[in-house]
Amino acid sequence: MIDLRSDTASKPTPGMLEAIVNAAVGDEQLREDPTVNELERRAARTLGQEDSVFVPTATMANEIALRVLGQPGDELIAEENAHILIAELGGPAVHAGLMTRPLPARAGRFTPEQVRAAARKGDLGHVPTTRIVAVENTHNSSGGRVWPLDELKAMAETCRELELYLHIDGARLFNASVASGEAPSTIAGLADTVTICFSKGLGCPLGAIVAGSSERMLLARRFKHQFGGAMRQAGIVAAACVYALDHHVERLAEDHARARRLAEGLHETGVPVDLEQVETNFVQIDVGALDMPETAAIERLLGEGVRVSGTPLPGVLRAVTHLGITDDNIENALEAIPRALGAQPRSPATKNAPATTP
Repeated sequence: MIDLRSDTASKPTPGMLEAIVNAAVGDEQLREDPTVNELERRAARTLGQEDSVFVPTATMANEIALRVLGQPGDELIAEENAHILIAELGGPAVHAGLMTRPLPARAGRFTPEQVRAAARKGDLGHVPTTRIVAVENTHNSSGGRVWPLDELKAMAETCRELELYLHIDGARLFNASVASGEAPSTIAGLADTVTICFSKGLGCPLGAIVAGSSERMLLARRFKHQFGGAMRQAGIVAAACVYALDHHVERLAEDHARARRLAEGLHETGVPVDLEQVETNFVQIDVGALDMPETAAIERLLGEGVRVSGTPLPGVLRAVTHLGITDDNIENALEAIPRALGAQPRSPATKNAPATTP
């Protein structure tokens, strides 16, 4: 079975398992776990922030960041299909009491002009005050798209001008860094708070980081405990994350190359794929263009030994490469996917024409 549902399907490598077994541990809740402490120091430095806090999941990390930055009744602006709005079970309202203002965008990236038009000061006493802008880099729902650095800088400048806080949901920030050639600190250092996830492309069993100023991270530790995220001998997990920082960041380029190979191969065989969209480790397949329901397409692909998953876009499925996927897996998928979907090879006249997704 070729599991392309998500990069969360990755599993610890032998080297990572060895690091877990040999981890030095202590009481993490009392800040006595040396491996967790090392991870938090390294993560803060890597992200260009003063401090960071280790938590079990990226969703918890995002929600803690929002709780730190906002007050109940404040407003959060984010792209309409951002993970923080559609995949965290209403967390901004539940945990931080935030109103949410979704913005439409192409490729998951909205503009400073949209923020200017949407932000509200609340000075009339009847409307919520816009307090936080959240961007997702890479953007999951749009297919792992990367925010260009100049657009992020413009967003950060706009937020400062409007007295808004900028949060970067960087669950796949290292993918963005590798794809763009920009250092993680250059990207993450623009934000007031930033999160990263270790259980996706970095291949760890669990773990995430929320980072920001020392003052904000002091609050983050309080909310971590309040949210149920305080742990004990968490070094056995943090050791995997430290190992990933040393061994699994640069290799993300391999995932990106395999996604590109998959996308181009599928395109040649007539499977509707938007080649322009493939910037990191996601490939979106427009089965709607084949007049095929998503559930039927997923079942057919499963019958051919390939697992994919859905997206928020109607008729669009995704295939995600990760450290558990090999070159042979990609070549086998290039045979199985067109066969399962009944795609017809492109004619020479249309071979180089990109398919279009909604």
